[in-house]
Amino acid sequence: MPSTTILVLGGGVGGMIAANEIRRQLPAAHRVMLVEKNAQHAFAPSFLWLMTGDREPDEIRRPLAGLLRRGVELVHAEVVGIDPVLRKVRTSATEIAYDHLVVALGADLAPDAIPGLAAASHTFFTFDGATRLRDALSGFSRGRIAVVVSALPYKCPGAPHEGAMLIADYFRRRGLSPKVHVHLFTPEPQPMPVAGPQLGEAVRSMLEAKRIEFRPLHRLSSVDPVSRELVFENGQRFNYDLLVAVPPHRAPKAVVAGGLTNQTGWIPVDPQTMRTGQNGVYAIGDVTAIPIPGRWKPDVPLMLPKAGVFAHAQAEVVAQRIVAEIAGRPCRATFCGDGYCMLEAGEDLAGFAFGNFFAEPAPRVQLRQIGKAWHLGKVLFEKWWLAPVGIRRSLIGRILMAGGRIYGIPVAL
Repeated sequence: MPSTTILVLGGGVGGMIAANEIRRQLPAAHRVMLVEKNAQHAFAPSFLWLMTGDREPDEIRRPLAGLLRRGVELVHAEVVGIDPVLRKVRTSATEIAYDHLVVALGADLAPDAIPGLAAASHTFFTFDGATRLRDALSGFSRGRIAVVVSALPYKCPGAPHEGAMLIADYFRRRGLSPKVHVHLFTPEPQPMPVAGPQLGEAVRSMLEAKRIEFRPLHRLSSVDPVSRELVFENGQRFNYDLLVAVPPHRAPKAVVAGGLTNQTGWIPVDPQTMRTGQNGVYAIGDVTAIPIPGRWKPDVPLMLPKAGVFAHAQAEVVAQRIVAEIAGRPCRATFCGDGYCMLEAGEDLAGFAFGNFFAEPAPRVQLRQIGKAWHLGKVLFEKWWLAPVGIRRSLIGRILMAGGRIYGIPVAL
């Protein structure tokens, strides 16, 4: 069997799982390479805990090299060009030829896309942003906090609602609830509309219980950092004292320049296999565009949410398919559209939403009753995810993995 090079772009959830699983299943004669510009891997689901001071920065990040299997070649560089015809990727460090390519570059944040937003806002969608927001919250004692979903689509459909609830709970713990008022704005008609009206109403009730003012159908147009005023496309205006934003998202420039995106601005893939229209190229995770049954509006189809749980499952499917291609055997592995979300509500409580997003005629998603067990499940998964590969495979790792599966979390060694 001739040697091949499998190149994975991006060291987030999808990229790490894909590289590790391909390396685990392939003989050592084949090269598995991963390109990632950041030497440290930060666990994004814990950014909310970093924001509220429940985690220290070094508790939720690890050197990426320690999370990869032996034999995965790590290239610390930025992807600057993709040529799917010549099967080459240009990075800030070198040019790499590949036989199989997995694009897992995620979504870039683009706060500059909305006038005034970058200068005026904080965010918990990045490690550094969550750290700065923690400091801003600690110095805040009175006024109106606006949590704003600035554009669609965005990563993790539950994150804005979790963020608003955890911020409200943070000030409750400080005894400042009567003085601090949290408002949540979104262009969507309800919380997490892709999951259906029943889940949306359940999340709305959770927000109301925290005395959070939920304002749907508010698409942000601009921000005035001087007067601290939000301007929305529906003509509404709102004065804030602290602005926490989910910035607009867009595909990385190298993906767009490489001709991999379509009119959505993201990479179209086969929903079951994650193949792109380019030979030998797969794409997984936030960088993809996958239509699902149902309509958000009469003329707007639903799209699979951008979330780590999907990137994880897609990576396992792609790994099996690439290994089968190299071995010359058929592969039946497919991405089934199942997903879940642990929705943090503060006070060590969380809900557990799960369902099938490929279900006809629309996604079927349920929300389990809020309780401490689901919060514990998220903590278990955090500890497992940040453990070095060797520990993941040890007895401790297997105990954490078993605990995760009790809560319905699929994890791979």
